[in-house]
Amino acid sequence: MQERGWDVCLGLTPTAASWLEESLSGLATLTGHPVRSQYKRPGEPDVWPPADVILFAPASFNTINAWALGLTSNFVVGVVAEGIGKKIPMLVMPCVNAAYVQHPQFDQSVAVLRSAGVTVLYGEGGFVPNQPGERRPDGYPWQIALDATEAVVSARQ
Repeated sequence: MQERGWDVCLGLTPTAASWLEESLSGLATLTGHPVRSQYKRPGEPDVWPPADVILFAPASFNTINAWALGLTSNFVVGVVAEGIGKKIPMLVMPCVNAAYVQHPQFDQSVAVLRSAGVTVLYGEGGFVPNQPGERRPDGYPWQIALDATEAVVSARQ
């Protein structure tokens, strides 16, 4: 998104932050903003500018269900849960395997997010689940997410 002229802030789940721990300072330098994975303390200023749009990707099975259920125990889910009420345009593209999506809660969560105005990039034209343990030969479909984000913002202007 930076190559497309966007000012990017990076938020991570606590798990993702632990995976990327050695890269966090470099990512902050790259974006020009602190990488956040924890809530700020009461009274502390927000270190990010107001969002014009939020892309949540890749989003795990757990994250999508937590968001749809309003369970904000981690920072990034809190950001997007609040984003619904703030009317921030939001997109989410999952990264889930075909076994997880068989759980009945997943389809319900996708429906809840869509009904709240979130663009869910799932299924045809979005993320199509792979089999458990199977790697995508082309990797995660970031181009779909980036193009859809720009389309949502352009449509609002």
